[in-house]
Amino acid sequence: MGGDIFMLYLALFLTLAFRYGQNWEKNWNEHFLPFSMIYALSILVFYIIGLYDINVAQNNLSFFLTLTRAVFINAALAIIFFYFIPFFGISPKTNLFLNILIFALIFVIWRQAYNHFIKSPTLLNNIMVLGESQETRELIDYIKVNPQLGYRIQKVVSTEDVKLLRDLIETIIQEKIQLILTIVSPHKDLNLVRNLYQCIPLKVVVSELPSFYEKITGKIPVSAIEEVWFLENLMADQKTFFTGLKRVLDILISLTAGIFALILTPFIAALVKFSSPGPVFYRQKRVGQDNQIFEIVKFRTMIHNAEKNGAEWSREKDDRITWAGKFLRKTRLDELPQLYNIIKGEMSFVGPRPERPEFAFSSDILAQIPFYQVRHSIKPGLTGWAQIKYPYGASIKDTLQKLQYDLYYIKNRSFALEIAIILKTIKIILSGGGR
Repeated sequence: MGGDIFMLYLALFLTLAFRYGQNWEKNWNEHFLPFSMIYALSILVFYIIGLYDINVAQNNLSFFLTLTRAVFINAALAIIFFYFIPFFGISPKTNLFLNILIFALIFVIWRQAYNHFIKSPTLLNNIMVLGESQETRELIDYIKVNPQLGYRIQKVVSTEDVKLLRDLIETIIQEKIQLILTIVSPHKDLNLVRNLYQCIPLKVVVSELPSFYEKITGKIPVSAIEEVWFLENLMADQKTFFTGLKRVLDILISLTAGIFALILTPFIAALVKFSSPGPVFYRQKRVGQDNQIFEIVKFRTMIHNAEKNGAEWSREKDDRITWAGKFLRKTRLDELPQLYNIIKGEMSFVGPRPERPEFAFSSDILAQIPFYQVRHSIKPGLTGWAQIKYPYGASIKDTLQKLQYDLYYIKNRSFALEIAIILKTIKIILSGGGR
C-alpha cells in the first residue's frame, strides 16, 4: 500500500513535470488536494477489489485482470469526480488523462516488480515442520503454491522422528531453518522442550500449529485445538467496549439503511410476486447468541412451500430458487428486512451467519464438528468472515470449514476486521458473487 501511494504521487509529479517543465511546482498546490482525494478513493478501490490480498500477489492472468479492472474503475471515478463535482474549480482534462496513463504504466511495472521481489528465494523463511497431520499437509501444499507468503518448507520431520530427535541444532544450521512449526505442543513433551531450548542462541522462531495455521489461512484448525485454547483466547478478553460501540453503530447504520430499504421494498415485492405465486416475505427460525431462537424475515427467493417435506440444505444451482430469487440473493437484497433484527438486537451487521435450529442442533453436526456451539457466543450477522472467505456451502464438511473462519473472527474481532469484512462484502455483491 505504501508503494501504491508513492506511485500515485509520483504519477502526479511526472504529469505536472511533463506539462509544465520547470514550472511544475507552481501547479502542484492546486492539484495536490483534489488529486489526494482521488488517490484516497483509489486505495479504497484497490482494497475492495483485492489488490492487498497477499494470496493474489502473483504475476498471473488473474492478477493482471484484477489490476486492469482496478485501473479502469479508478479512471472512471476520477472523471466523475472532476466533471460532475466541480468543487475545486479545476477541470484537468489533459492532466487527468496524462496522470491516468502514467500511473497505469508505472503501477503495472511496480506491482510486477513487487510480486517478483516478495517471493525471491533470498527473502523466504525456511520452515522445519515437526510432526505430521492433516493440517500440516494443508499448510505445506498451500505454502508451496503461494511463495509470496514469505515461507518455504525446508524440512518435514515425522511424528516418530520428533520423539527421537536429538541434535536439533545441527539440523537447523545445515538447513538454514528460521522457523520451527511444531504439531506437538512443547507443554506436553519434555524431550521436545529440551531440544528447543538448545536453539535459543540460533534465534529461531518456534510456533505451534494452531497459531501459525491461523496466521496463514485466516481460520482456526478445530481438530488441532483443545478446550484450553478457548480459555486462553476467548475468555481473557470479552471486548466490552468494542461490543458496546458496535451496537451503537449497528443501530445508526440500520436506521439509515432502513430508509433505503423502504424505498426499494415495493419494487422488490413486485419482483417476487411476478416471479412466482406466494407471499412476498418468508419467515424462518434461526439460532442467535447464547442459543436463543429468533425469527428472521426475508424476501422470498424460493418457490412457495419449497420445504414442505422438511428442512433441507440450500444447494448450488437449487431448482427451488426463482429467477427473481437468484437476483435477490446475488445482490443480498433479500436480506434487507433483517435490518429490523439488527435494530431489535438479535443480529449485528458482522458476525457468524445465523443457522437454522434444524441444522445447528442436529446430532450429526454436534457429533462431527467439535466446538460448534462456540459460534453462538456472539451475535450472528448479515455478513461475516466465513462468508467472504468461503463459498456458499451446504454440507457438514462446509459447515466445519465455516466454523473455523467463525472462530477466527470471534477471537480477532475488531473495528479494523469489521471494516475489512464490510468492504469485501461490497466486492462480492458488485461482482455478483453472492449466494
